[in-house]
Amino acid sequence: MSPYYAALSDRLLVGGGEWTERLVGETLECVAADPRAPDRALVGTVDSGLQRTIDGGETWTTALDAGDRVTSVTVSPHDPAVLWAGTEPSAVYRSTNGGEIWTEREGLADLDSASRWSFPPRPHTHHVRWIAVAPDDPDQLYVAVEAGAFVRSEDGGETWLDHPDGGRRDNHTLATHPDAPDRVYAAAGDGYALSTDRGETWDSVERRSTKEASGGQPRARTDPQDGLDHRYVWSVAVHPDDPETVVVSAAAGARSAHSTTGESYVYRTTGKDWERAMDGLPGPDRLARAVLATDAEAFLALTNRGLFRSAAGDSWSRLGSWPDAFDQVPRGLAVV
Repeated sequence: MSPYYAALSDRLLVGGGEWTERLVGETLECVAADPRAPDRALVGTVDSGLQRTIDGGETWTTALDAGDRVTSVTVSPHDPAVLWAGTEPSAVYRSTNGGEIWTEREGLADLDSASRWSFPPRPHTHHVRWIAVAPDDPDQLYVAVEAGAFVRSEDGGETWLDHPDGGRRDNHTLATHPDAPDRVYAAAGDGYALSTDRGETWDSVERRSTKEASGGQPRARTDPQDGLDHRYVWSVAVHPDDPETVVVSAAAGARSAHSTTGESYVYRTTGKDWERAMDGLPGPDRLARAVLATDAEAFLALTNRGLFRSAAGDSWSRLGSWPDAFDQVPRGLAVV
């Protein structure tokens, strides 16, 4: 069993300490896998739909050919046979049999906010960049449309709830946590945000007044982005044992984030202000924005200069080798 599936711009890496290259020459968008079915992985591509393997990457078949690109794929935390995929133009598909058959969950593009959806590099279109499933409800979906909206469904995609006031619009990555099921964490081009009511309302960059727990005196609420000096945020991961410990990857802007010659950072919070968490990581020079994930115990950061692991997000250690050919903007990381 290979512990990691790492998607780069033009190939998939399978392995850990050493890597086997698969799907070489494809333009990749995303990857998903799950420890409950470790030999199955799904990779979204630009030209070849959703590619699926059931033998650890030895062979591949086209599981879904819909839209111009398959831009996101997610395994349900409730049932490994239930899979979700997002495409460009923006649409959401579901499989309930491990990827054999897919059906579109219609109505997404009928939302009022859809008239404003537009992806700046290709402004005539937009896509579903991320799909997350609530850890305590298999029908509660959170969907990031890049760029334009955060949308939700409470019934498995039968109906959709449109973008809420205060939600980020250029969402890239969403995260949830089983110990805090009401929370949704968002990494977006317009900043980091946190919802504590399943995406209905969001902490924003503006400071707000609340009442102290004792005495009833007003006080300034902490800005959820204090210490986050770079606010083009790409990836977010939450520690498997602590919903307060969060890491994000960030840059000053899209040009820097999406270049191997740019400048990017990893930040960490334990519920208070953000701090840079670069100990053991390369860069920030010549560092594209990292793709962040977790295993059962720790954080992982896939960068253009290697794969790194951190027990608490404050210091990092490199895993395995990293040839020069792998110096590419990473697209996704799945842990099995």
